[in-house]
Amino acid sequence: MDYRKFLGQVESVVLPYFGGAHVELPSRRLRVSPPAAPGWYRFEVRGRIATAREPAGPEGLDGLPRVRGHLWGTRLVHEGAVAESVRLLPEDTPPRFAPLLARRWHDGGLVFESSEFESEAESTARLRLERRETLTEVKAVPASLRAAFGYALLETRARALDIRFAPAEVRGVVRAVAEQGAPVAEARLRTLALERSVHGMRARLPDSREERTRPARGREEEASRVERALSRAGAWLLDSRGLSGGQLEVTFDFMGERFQSIVEADTLRVVDAGLCLAGADALVTLESLPAVIREAIEEDVLVITRHV
Repeated sequence: MDYRKFLGQVESVVLPYFGGAHVELPSRRLRVSPPAAPGWYRFEVRGRIATAREPAGPEGLDGLPRVRGHLWGTRLVHEGAVAESVRLLPEDTPPRFAPLLARRWHDGGLVFESSEFESEAESTARLRLERRETLTEVKAVPASLRAAFGYALLETRARALDIRFAPAEVRGVVRAVAEQGAPVAEARLRTLALERSVHGMRARLPDSREERTRPARGREEEASRVERALSRAGAWLLDSRGLSGGQLEVTFDFMGERFQSIVEADTLRVVDAGLCLAGADALVTLESLPAVIREAIEEDVLVITRHV
């Protein structure tokens, strides 16, 4: 059989594009060339290259895991008070606390499918937040709505105190915040600020860690090695760049949150985890770091020192 005739084979497929360099099929990743605005497109696929030809309606969602919850900003708050970014929200953004249905795409992230019917609970939650009240006496509030309310109240207090937080850092207290209000929110935020101060928050890298220039092949090999290490740990590589001193800055997604760490390029041993590890960063590798993060989230002790 002459396999050369397959080399020019063209495939047409509808996929969601979230920005960046790639789109995901169930079994493989394709490079997008040239980049386009995020959205659903009909792609022309040649080999490993996908080119957006025209906008399209969503396809391929049937059979993917459903995730239902309530909207907080651009995140869907669902089971376990997990707050994950939901991608490709409609231009007419659903109202705060709207109940949504999303699907878990092949890359592990959530993509919007549809809004669902509201009950009286959502409008009550919006009114209570406007009045700076709690949900203590409100009955029949779904757990995901209660958690979304807690996140929203934390957000208002965080702005007032000028203290940043990631949802994974406060997941353990959102229900208490929804029930007890601002005092619980402020206490958790001040604890985060204190922990960061104690461990030394490094919001920017020193000048000595400026990006180093590498051949394209070297960058691809490093990214492939990093991606395999994170994948084995259940995390998803978002970006990596080489730094001086033989180090890499790695940005990855894990448990619905973005993290950024500095590792040794050769060994992938952690130099700076980007979260408080009580000085034990060097005892962790990139492959073992997600397990450490999971434990910190489950024990409600996660403190992120580098917010992405």
